[in-house]
Amino acid sequence: MFPIRNVIKMVSREVLRFKEPIVTRISRERRDPFRILISTMLSLRTKDDCTASASDRLFALARTPQDMLKIPERLIAKTIYPVGFYNTKAKHIRQICAILVEKYKGGVPADLERLLELPGVGRKTANLVITLGFCTPGICVDTHVHRITNRWGYIRTKTPDETEFALRKILPRQFWIIINDLLVTYGQNICTPVSPTCSECRIEKWCARVSVQRHR
Repeated sequence: MFPIRNVIKMVSREVLRFKEPIVTRISRERRDPFRILISTMLSLRTKDDCTASASDRLFALARTPQDMLKIPERLIAKTIYPVGFYNTKAKHIRQICAILVEKYKGGVPADLERLLELPGVGRKTANLVITLGFCTPGICVDTHVHRITNRWGYIRTKTPDETEFALRKILPRQFWIIINDLLVTYGQNICTPVSPTCSECRIEKWCARVSVQRHR
């Protein structure tokens, strides 16, 4: 049986020497579900430093859905550039803000299924909003969580969505909220997609190294 409790404990110690993911840093500064929702959308296919600066610029213009609707879509796109797919994200931000104002009185729903109804919001974003924005149990799975849990041999799945549902069945609930923060940081610095630094990994003895072709 994979010693998940020991592994999480070890990874929790190791990531303390690295920077937290940008959305986590934003949530610590202000636990605002709207800010977390928009920042997470900006972070998709975008590096953390770019996400951070784009988020700062955008929220300097508008901090609420109501204020965001006063900004033309073209200006939103210009402000968040060069995040990935900035034109599409600007369109979705305006659409989401309109829905939040009309349907939720300017608030962000704390329900996973309602979040998934918003334009451009997938399971990763929705789970991050409920975990970081509302401190509600959820499992946010991005490419790092998907890759590393499969690399360990803890689960065997083909897609991030499959990984989320597999982890919901076997991952102790106490680790649901923190798993994303831990493995994003670990995946960016140690357990990288290509040539992971296994020589520095404190959990190497438990890792099956599934699909690892070369490592350092």
